[in-house]
Amino acid sequence: MTLSRTLILGAALAISTATVATAQNLRGAGGASPNHPSTYMYERFASYLEEESGGSMSLTLVGSEVVSLLQVPDALQSELISVGNVLPLFFAADFQRTNVAGDMALMGRDSHAMALAMTEFVVNCEPCQQEFSNKGMVFLGAGASDVYVLITTSPVRTAADLQGLRLRSGGAPFARWAENFGATPVSIAVGEQFEGMNQGTIDGSMASIVDMLSFRLVDVAKYVTEVPLGTYHVTSNFSFGKPAWASLSEEQRATVVRAANRANPTLTDRWGFQLPEAARNAVGGSSIEVITPDADLLEASSSFAMEDAAARIAADPLAADFAALVEKWSGIVAELGNDPDVLSARAFEEIWANVDLSTYGL
Repeated sequence: MTLSRTLILGAALAISTATVATAQNLRGAGGASPNHPSTYMYERFASYLEEESGGSMSLTLVGSEVVSLLQVPDALQSELISVGNVLPLFFAADFQRTNVAGDMALMGRDSHAMALAMTEFVVNCEPCQQEFSNKGMVFLGAGASDVYVLITTSPVRTAADLQGLRLRSGGAPFARWAENFGATPVSIAVGEQFEGMNQGTIDGSMASIVDMLSFRLVDVAKYVTEVPLGTYHVTSNFSFGKPAWASLSEEQRATVVRAANRANPTLTDRWGFQLPEAARNAVGGSSIEVITPDADLLEASSSFAMEDAAARIAADPLAADFAALVEKWSGIVAELGNDPDVLSARAFEEIWANVDLSTYGL
């Protein structure tokens, strides 16, 4: 073998070895079943991570049978996973300031606007960042559900029809809405709605239309009342474990952020648009009646939502910050539309381009 050929082969081997040495395989957990929107999002995140890194970074998905939603924080702390889907409302005591945004749920009228407002809110909220740091996590973006509606076993056409109904509530804002109209909010797990409606212990649920399929409410519900109730948007789609985050170079962190930023709107697209469309198609093929309530109920509901938000804003500056961001992103989404790629590009420009990744989360 000639000297020049030996040098070429040696250089090639060195490059190959360096590439292997810097390659990063992360472990991630969406925390839910294969059909859940978070799994859809994590599959896209894996693809985007490889694309953004030129193949030097990858993601191995860990199933919910190994790490469930409730187990994600512990799995991050034990370093079983590098990144996971965390729902701060599930851990209210640990995320009291972050969850201020959740108490503004009745503002939710546009899924993408709420998700993007939530992302910008947490990135720039010092006490929120401290809460994530205290739990050994780094926040990399949020998503949102569709706008909740009433799914019931008796018709709701007017405000009077709500009197005395027992409605499953997913949180304090929805409970306040129910009580305002003389209904009784019932706090039960989302998976118990079907049995509750089937047995008559509740008269319905303030929920995503997607629950028609996810929890088979299509088999027990008789009515859907199209009164917009708000969104579920307090998510931390990609909660990075601090040790894993600290181990990445600044360039690798930038790669992860770009991939997460592209994947975040895909959760909202799936949860807020694709699955609701499928659920509405299923409702359309059933005997369930879809009700457009009278104008008085719609106006009263909207007025209560505004009054509720005003009360939160007056009580807490963080609520005012979040409300301002909802207004900002509602305008941006109205201008750009609902394309996830277009929105992720704007989110990067508005949010992540201003973040110092040499210090963020550390």
